Amino acid sequence: MTKHEIQTDRLLLRDWRPEDHAPFAAICADPDVMRYIGNGAPRTEDATARSIRSFEAEWAERGFGLFAVELRETRELIGFTGFSWPGFLPEILPSVEIGWRFAKQSWGKGFASESASAALSFGVDELGLSDIVSIYQVENTASARIMQKLGMVFDRRTIDPTCGREVEIYRLLQT
Repeated sequence: MTKHEIQTDRLLLRDWRPEDHAPFAAICADPDVMRYIGNGAPRTEDATARSIRSFEAEWAERGFGLFAVELRETRELIGFTGFSWPGFLPEILPSVEIGWRFAKQSWGKGFASESASAALSFGVDELGLSDIVSIYQVENTASARIMQKLGMVFDRRTIDPTCGREVEIYRLLQT
C-alpha cells in the first residue's frame, strides 16, 4: 500500500493506524462534533471502526481519501481531512468532496483550514483532481468560513437525502 503523508507547520496528515481507533471513536462520540454530520447522532465505536475501514478502502479503490490528522508536536490524533466520494448526493457527481472533522478541543485554532489547504493542494497538484466540492449543513457556519478561506464559492443549496437536512455546496473554481 502506498504511504500517504503531508506535513504542515503544525500538523501531520497521514494514513490511518490501529492506534487511531480509540481517539477517533472519542471524537465521533462527541455530540457537539457530530451535530452537523448526517442526522447529528454521535457514532458508536463499531460505526467509527467501519468508517476508518471505509476511509482506507477509498484510498485503495479511488486513489484518494481522508487523512488522519495529528499534531506534530504531541503526535495526538485530532481528526481528519481529505477527500471522499459524495455518493450520498448524486446531483453533484462526479465531483470529489473535500471535508474535515476535528476534536472539539482543537476547534478555533486553524487546524481545519491548515490541513484542508494542504490536502487541497495535494489533491489538485499531485492527484490531478479538478472537480472539488465541499458540503455543509447550513447551520454550520464555521465550515462555510473554511470553504471560503480555501477559495471555494457557493454553488447551490439542496437537501441531503440521507437525513433530510438542508446543505450548501461550495465548489473550487480552477483556472
